[in-house]
Amino acid sequence: MRVIIAGAGIGGLTTALMLHARGIPCVLYESAREVREVGVGINVLPHAIRELATLGLLPALDKVGVRTRTLSYLTKQGQEVWSELRGTHAGHDVPQFSIHRGRLQKVIFDAVVDRLGSDAIRTGRRLAGFVQDDSGVTAHFADSVEGAAGQTDRGDVLICADGIHSAGRRVFYPDEGAPSWQGVVMWRGAAEWPVWRDGESMAIGGGLGGKFVLYPIAPAQGKRQLMNWVVNVRIKDPAVSTPPPDSWSRQAPLSKVLPHALRFSVPGVDIAGLVRAAPAIYEYPMADRDPLPRWTFGRITLLGDAAHPMYPVGSNGASQAMLDARCLADALARCEHPRAALWEYEKERLPKTAEIVRTNRLGGPERVIDEVEKRAPGGFRDVNDVLSHEHRRAIVGGYASMAGFSRVKT
Repeated sequence: MRVIIAGAGIGGLTTALMLHARGIPCVLYESAREVREVGVGINVLPHAIRELATLGLLPALDKVGVRTRTLSYLTKQGQEVWSELRGTHAGHDVPQFSIHRGRLQKVIFDAVVDRLGSDAIRTGRRLAGFVQDDSGVTAHFADSVEGAAGQTDRGDVLICADGIHSAGRRVFYPDEGAPSWQGVVMWRGAAEWPVWRDGESMAIGGGLGGKFVLYPIAPAQGKRQLMNWVVNVRIKDPAVSTPPPDSWSRQAPLSKVLPHALRFSVPGVDIAGLVRAAPAIYEYPMADRDPLPRWTFGRITLLGDAAHPMYPVGSNGASQAMLDARCLADALARCEHPRAALWEYEKERLPKTAEIVRTNRLGGPERVIDEVEKRAPGGFRDVNDVLSHEHRRAIVGGYASMAGFSRVKT
């Protein structure tokens, strides 16, 4: 068997490592000129880190990321709604990582090059079309850099891991249109900053309509470390406005972002100073797509954001792509025929990710903040008088159970 993967993002690269570990040859095609360290911060949950650990990547992750200890949910004013331990501190056998997205991708990329060889990743090649027959699939890749002659490849399976604007998905769902957008824009930045709390904690202040997110994404160097921040604000009516372009490299001016950031408060953090300290601020629409009825068409299937792009709440986007990779690789190694393997993969993963997409639209675990702010918009003396501990635990813990990363009790 030989597998072709369109897209060398986190999902595609992880799939390549999973296939290689099972003795299945594969090749990746990436539309960008090179695989670069783009983006800002990301959290990867224990159920996904466990898959990376099976690939031997924990030591490399520890060099560039932070093992998350505590997550706190706050109101916009900075009052605590819920706080809990995460990762190994919560009883899991592996950590949760707060990490720079580009550095996470680089760790996986380096492992692919080391294990599969540099020729396994062919950059500057965008999926342009494909045909399949009883014995395999032929994929054509256009030159996305110079516009020169493209390249055709033949394999047993084609995996489209080419993101929210997937060319493969567009072939099977030509009338789907643009991603779903509810008017929320995310501004992201990172800056070297004095260590906050224990250097391993993260905070989310505010609900779905407006929030400030804060967490470190690199090990501390002395008394400072790289601190990631995100401002999410609903600024448009999606019924009459189109979303801004969704490029990881699109920048926004400080004057546009700072007034929105000043709406939030996190105890012990100079939010204005942190936002000002970021050398660059990146703008990105918070978008997703409706769950699909199917991902697989013969020898072709979708994976990661190509299959189930979701709102970035609950730290599940990249994590679910890694779980896709493991499931698909296992199925291809186990089943006698590639079509049967893709069907088993879809049967296992599609319902689970569809539920996460729908739940994230309601706020995911962060909905606990919305519920408190709705009941006490001016603040509170005791959060238990606003929303009981049992009710708050049901929201946060229910999401963890549904998404597959429930805390292990000790």
